[in-house]
Amino acid sequence: MIRYERIDTGHPLYPAECRLRELVLLSPIGYDMDRFQREYPGFEDASTHFVAVLETPGGDRVIGCALLSDQTEQPGVGKLMQMAVHPQRQGEGIGRRLVIEVERHAFVEVSLGAVYCHAQLPAIPFYERLGWIEDSGVFQEAGIPHRRMRLNRPEADPAPHPVPDW
Repeated sequence: MIRYERIDTGHPLYPAECRLRELVLLSPIGYDMDRFQREYPGFEDASTHFVAVLETPGGDRVIGCALLSDQTEQPGVGKLMQMAVHPQRQGEGIGRRLVIEVERHAFVEVSLGAVYCHAQLPAIPFYERLGWIEDSGVFQEAGIPHRRMRLNRPEADPAPHPVPDW
């Protein structure tokens, strides 16, 4: 069984989340969590952490994660970051569910007007299937081509913050 939950840096699953991010996101670009935390001080505590947890007889395993930062340049806009799914579990809908959890938190609990992310080019169709739209040209981040994707707060629930015209 897979469960989805929100954790913080003091949670017992946080080290497993960090190991997953290191495996999937950081090691391929020459980083580890220590370096990431040195270069981005305070980021971990300022972000909202979401994890997908596989319940096994040997204990809980973090098999997916995503972070939401609401400390962006634009008030009322959040950024989805550091999303990863264990390579052996990709294609099972875990990433989709994590994004939905982030969206729900951003729009319902925090009342943000929009959420954006920097998506690697192969991930763009994934976000488009979830209703996100491209709103930038291609740019390099960590030596990898990306595009910015965004999702505005659904119309059925009017935004308390102005939605940016990117």
